[in-house]
Amino acid sequence: MRRVALIYNPASGQYSARRHAAVDEIKAVLREAGVVAEAFETGAPGSATTIAERAIRDGFDTILACGGDGTVHEAVQSMVGTDVALGVVPLGTANALAADLGLIASPAKVARKLLDSTPARVSVGRIHYEDKTGNPGARYFIVAAGIGADALLMSRLDSRLKRRLGYVLYLIEAFRIWATSSFPLFEAELPSNGNGGGRVLVVSQLLAVRVRSFGGVLRTLAPGASLRNGSLSMLAFKTQSRLHYLSFLLAVIAGRHTFNRDVELMDSPSIECRACNGSADHLFVEADGEVLGSLPVRLEVVPHSLTLLIPPSVQP
Repeated sequence: MRRVALIYNPASGQYSARRHAAVDEIKAVLREAGVVAEAFETGAPGSATTIAERAIRDGFDTILACGGDGTVHEAVQSMVGTDVALGVVPLGTANALAADLGLIASPAKVARKLLDSTPARVSVGRIHYEDKTGNPGARYFIVAAGIGADALLMSRLDSRLKRRLGYVLYLIEAFRIWATSSFPLFEAELPSNGNGGGRVLVVSQLLAVRVRSFGGVLRTLAPGASLRNGSLSMLAFKTQSRLHYLSFLLAVIAGRHTFNRDVELMDSPSIECRACNGSADHLFVEADGEVLGSLPVRLEVVPHSLTLLIPPSVQP
């Protein structure tokens, strides 16, 4: 780590007024270690992608995404396939990747941990989808991507309320969806070389997970998931029952969830999802908490495609 670009979202998280002070703390720690550090503030949605691309072109060897999972997601879009290392400083509302890497701490402490971290090559996910105008699109993801209730949840989060209420807003909207959604069904087809290869499932929710732990109440949602895996760990909800959804989520919170015929844990390098024949239901698609569009969708792994700073005590 010699020359570092800090990309930060000044409006990320509940304490946006402290964002500049946090970035100054990080820069001070890096400069004390002899590292050249420059900070770049994001503006409109998607600007972190542009800033990361410019930083790579300008010769920065490391990019620190200072914000939530959304800021990380945007930076990753420009970093996959390069040798530039990604570091994560949790300054947002949702910080799942930082939690997985054991980086939930003060900005200064995180900066010191990143200085001691080892760059490692990890695999990311890629999602192909239809955007809001019906055109094909593709994004990389590093935490998770989903179709169904989780994407509907992300579509309902008001950015202003999220800054004010933080994680509480997720819980409020999750309860509203549980109480009112019909959990519409769609088809998910595994490839012939996948676990249970070639079969087609009818599901109401599919979540492809890359991280070992989300932190917070979800913690280890998909046992076996890892950034080093060359496959996707996927939760398939083959039910529309509110009771089954609630029972599973309560078990997750208690750390005692298991899998059965209603909620299956699958492992595959890819999967394709499409609407059921004759279905008029609109299903949202999300990646790393960013709402992208709708079905049809293809999810896959891009092996060893991103350099990530991983603290020595962590096995992601």
